[in-house]
Amino acid sequence: MTVVGMIPARYAATRLPGKVLADIGGKPMLQHVYERALRATTLREVIIATDDPRIAEAVRGFGGQVAMTSTEHKSGTDRLAEVAKGRECDIVANIQGDEPLIDPSIIDRAVQPLLDDPTVRMATLATRATAQEWAAASVVKVVCDGAGNALYFSRRQIPYFRLDDPAQETALAGDLVHPVSGCRPLKHIGLYVYRRETLLWFAGLPRGVLEATESLEQLRVLENGCPIRVVEVDASPIGVDTPEDLETVRKLVEAQQ
Repeated sequence: MTVVGMIPARYAATRLPGKVLADIGGKPMLQHVYERALRATTLREVIIATDDPRIAEAVRGFGGQVAMTSTEHKSGTDRLAEVAKGRECDIVANIQGDEPLIDPSIIDRAVQPLLDDPTVRMATLATRATAQEWAAASVVKVVCDGAGNALYFSRRQIPYFRLDDPAQETALAGDLVHPVSGCRPLKHIGLYVYRRETLLWFAGLPRGVLEATESLEQLRVLENGCPIRVVEVDASPIGVDTPEDLETVRKLVEAQQ
């Protein structure tokens, strides 16, 4: 099975424009992501997909592989689908370009279900949510069935915790686990792995009602009857969305050097 890692990269980020080229320890952020992705043992190659010549020039500058795409794409999924149409591969891993400290092993963890089971068409990652994350609309949550497939993704608190004793609610702040069922909510991690034909199918679907409601692209897949296998990992990578996030990552990289 040929597995290709692809990193969609655009310059016009809403809250932090040009962030993928922001300097972190003497390297652009995108280079950190690229080099870490190369260390994933399941990936045969890693490609950065972009429509911006500034990003392409930076990638070539550090010796990375880049594919130029249309400027009309509305999502990273569409960008990767364009690249996948012209490549011979079996599986595509969609790796976020703003997670410069991503652990290569979690990429492998996401890929593995598609290598082990030919019926798995798509996979993603999740980790245990903290009480603060569970309450935040900016953090996407996921609930799964007994086989580990996603039932639903939402920005709301799912599953809802029905509590019989008000004192239990105070206890949740320290240990987010339902006192009766033992349920621990899951925070979604936006790394996706698709079979090539599933990626092309997904990109060709019209936007769904649930997707438009929650502004979550993965709901389009569920609305159209395709299961998404969810792999639970110990922690999520740090995403860079704000100047404060960028400074946090810079300090962590500096401490490692």
